[in-house]
Amino acid sequence: MRQSDVYEYLRSEGTALKNRVLFVCKNDKEAQQTADVANFLNFQTFTLPDLRLSEGDDLRAFQGEIQELIEALHGYYHAPKDKRLLIAPLRTLLLPLPKEQYFPTLEIEFAATLDLSSLKSQLYYWGYHFVDIVTQKGEVSFRGDIVDIFPLGSDEAYRLSLFDEEVESIRTFDVDTQKSHKEELETITIIPALLGLDQEQYEALQTRVERSNLDTFVKDIDSLGLWFLNELAENYLHTFEPLLLSVIHEELEEIYSLDTPLIPREDFDCLTIPKAQKYRELEVINPNAIIQSNAHKTIQIIAKNESIVRGSELASLEQLHFVYKDIIVNLISDEEVIISLNKPLKRKKVKKASLILDELKLGDYVVHENHGVGLFKGVEKRVVLGATREFVVIMYQNEDTLLIPVENLNTIDRYVADSGGLPVLDKMGKASFKRLKGKVKEKLFAIASEIINLSAQRHLKKGIILKRDLVDHQIFMSEAGFVHTEDQEEAINAMLEDMASGKMMDRLLSADVGFGKTEVAMNGMFIAWKNGYQSMMVAPTTLLSSQHFKSMKERFAKYDIRIGKLDRFTSSKEKKALLAGLEDGTVDMVVGTHALLKAKFKKLAFIIIDEEHKFGVKQKEALKEIAIDVHLLSMSATPIPRSLNMALSQVKTFSEILTPPVERQGVRTFVKSYDEKIIKEAITRELRRGGQVFYVFNSIAQIEVKRTVLQELMPKLRIAVLHSKISAKQTEEDMMLFEAGEYDVMLSTSIVESGIHMPMANTMIVDGADRFGIADLHQLRGRVGRGGKEGYCYFMVEEKELLTEDAKRRLLALESHSELGSGAVLAFHDLEIRGGGNIIGEAQSGHIKQIGYSLYLRMLEDAIKELSGKVEEEQLPVDIKLTIDAYLNEELIQEDRLRLELYRRLSQCQTTGEVYEIEQEIADRFGKLDTISRQFIDVMVMKVLAREQGITKIANSGEKVFIEFADEGKDRLFLKSYSKDDDDLIATAMGYLKGKCLEFP
Repeated sequence: MRQSDVYEYLRSEGTALKNRVLFVCKNDKEAQQTADVANFLNFQTFTLPDLRLSEGDDLRAFQGEIQELIEALHGYYHAPKDKRLLIAPLRTLLLPLPKEQYFPTLEIEFAATLDLSSLKSQLYYWGYHFVDIVTQKGEVSFRGDIVDIFPLGSDEAYRLSLFDEEVESIRTFDVDTQKSHKEELETITIIPALLGLDQEQYEALQTRVERSNLDTFVKDIDSLGLWFLNELAENYLHTFEPLLLSVIHEELEEIYSLDTPLIPREDFDCLTIPKAQKYRELEVINPNAIIQSNAHKTIQIIAKNESIVRGSELASLEQLHFVYKDIIVNLISDEEVIISLNKPLKRKKVKKASLILDELKLGDYVVHENHGVGLFKGVEKRVVLGATREFVVIMYQNEDTLLIPVENLNTIDRYVADSGGLPVLDKMGKASFKRLKGKVKEKLFAIASEIINLSAQRHLKKGIILKRDLVDHQIFMSEAGFVHTEDQEEAINAMLEDMASGKMMDRLLSADVGFGKTEVAMNGMFIAWKNGYQSMMVAPTTLLSSQHFKSMKERFAKYDIRIGKLDRFTSSKEKKALLAGLEDGTVDMVVGTHALLKAKFKKLAFIIIDEEHKFGVKQKEALKEIAIDVHLLSMSATPIPRSLNMALSQVKTFSEILTPPVERQGVRTFVKSYDEKIIKEAITRELRRGGQVFYVFNSIAQIEVKRTVLQELMPKLRIAVLHSKISAKQTEEDMMLFEAGEYDVMLSTSIVESGIHMPMANTMIVDGADRFGIADLHQLRGRVGRGGKEGYCYFMVEEKELLTEDAKRRLLALESHSELGSGAVLAFHDLEIRGGGNIIGEAQSGHIKQIGYSLYLRMLEDAIKELSGKVEEEQLPVDIKLTIDAYLNEELIQEDRLRLELYRRLSQCQTTGEVYEIEQEIADRFGKLDTISRQFIDVMVMKVLAREQGITKIANSGEKVFIEFADEGKDRLFLKSYSKDDDDLIATAMGYLKGKCLEFP
């Protein structure tokens, strides 16, 4: 359906269409274009997402789209009826959509009286999830007098502060920082998170769902509610009352022949929109040229805001009519021209992980910087000298226990090891951990000095200056065949600025698989070629180098650039000619494996290393030597840990791409009990759409048996087998044949998780998924959905009932987070660790295993700082032993994990300002601080002030407060408090620290 057809039809029919129009589109893109036209003509549009569900599918895997569907239907039902317009992709329309009665609205006003228990029940029946911390739509949290909610239909989360049952304030808050904004609101609107049911309807629907024989991981309304709605009553909207308009009979026929839509064919009434007679689409490259050549017509300019108009520098403004809307419509007729200055919407950035790498849970292993590895046993209150304080309890060998005051939580880190291996508990009070730390420190100094020396050598040399012609480069960018994401543009610009700076570039580019790292590299190669220099790209496998070669041939096809490839498939004759061409400068760009490292170049200026950690030690040494006097870009698909990023930022520059390419789609994830019917259906569905399948089975011994099972299930299936015992040559040949479409299924062990780009393979079945770690499953899932097609991933488990709680949680998290780049949101610790090991460059797993990852990184950062001459003074511990009750009260903050997280942050504060900022945040999130919690904040302020003044201890005996200094030449100080009361002791100590109190002789 073209925009011109829609525009002409809506204009001619105009208001005669009142409340009778539903537009049926092919997909999301077409729906968006239709909505833009209708918006321009002042219709109020509501667009349903392209929801490709089959009956009985688990709705959790489609959570994002289901929420969009609820928001759009709610908006449609509540809009004025005279000019509302519903736009739906065809497949979505063929689903049973709930009627208007399931879309009530709740208004909450400032100063209203709320009955909390009935509000809780209502939100529960409406499908809201109850959580500790609200981070996404459809979640709510009740904490005493504070209610946080992120309703559907809103772009922001809200915080309600209550006084008893009265709403005292309503504000929005930031889900990342959890801090609320100052501005108060008068009222908020809450709509259902799934269906607006009452208790009776909810219980009846839940009973039907539980009794169903559908195979989903959890049988609840969230997973299956929509499929049983009709059993309660005639609740589905089978055919919309408005007129159905469609120009896509072919797709309708195709859907009815392949699937079994839930609306019978005869219920579907189609009317074709006639093709436009007066209007046609217009491609806008130079708006001024179009305006000048159509000066005699009515010209309408669409722009999001006035600044876009000013930036476009339009000529002859007086004859133009401006429409300020965020839409794109470009049309022309004999009387009228419509030009949009807006750019296509960029994809949203992936949300950064909100989970913290060092969040502590009961039973976790932790590392104390002096005592080594122990088990975290929780937080306990203890009465010491008549005062109640909280302590973190850590157990060591022989069940020895260490109590750490919560204000010193910064002395411990969560223990994480390279492969998730379990450590051995240390013995308390033994010097062995101290010795071990000494050894690791020596080793780290060696690594750090290597990093720094290499960096220094590069810095001493002058960089080759590669300048860019902005016009040439813009043209090259526009030829990519897609719109660059914001992150890609930032990475490209940062890289090209480095290359033109006269210094040697050493940049690391990190991005999820398929997020466009190669495009960034090719921009650098293009600029090097424009300046008359050569570039080289090195990849760890022949397969990867072939893939890059193919991409480069396509991308540089328009230019007179000679590109070479060198790997195991290059014949001796070709190799000889290529090496000669590199040496005499007739070859401009080359891609290959480590075979390239011995090549000689005439004018090499730029080297790209892809997945450097997959090269051997000797190859890495050769790479370092070649790259000493050229610009260097290293690319990695594993996330770079924040802390390591900080440590290495002294010597390397970083770029990160967090936005998926526009055409890339997510991977639908389903957890199913092992069933041959499901496997057959999944494979058939993929082959039917011309694709291929990865079948992951992680047992080399049994893999041939599995092949036989699949072959019996589907005799015509062409199956390739892949595992580590098969020779490299055979593996590579089979992968090439698979890529060429000679096989239907790649049956393999988890070896494919770090495979290559296979755009035709868009379904993955993982057999025995409960035996994999969350990071491995996410990496495996990243193998599919790499082309423009949606990927499907089936995690098969033997017995759902027998799964451990941990395995259930892992699989549910993956099923609910199938959006792109969700690796970050799931905060995969082991992935982060691999990323860390990769960059340090040497297999450090032994040391990481002994002292844990967090402490290892902290020590590496210190070593780099020390060798860079950026030594920071060692911070002395401060011991505060005042007989006062001071801790974060669990009546204020009930969840242990939230209290622990706040303790951890408070213990790391370097200034009093940081402490007070956290105090404000606590008041904002949990309500007014009580005396005990406020006194704990005072203790943290004292700790910061004491550290600044070289004080190591503040204690008291009755009314006497004494202070000890790090400087042994300074005598102990005595202060006299008015009484032994908590507030007097605090006032005395604080008074001295702030210079307002005299010492007591």
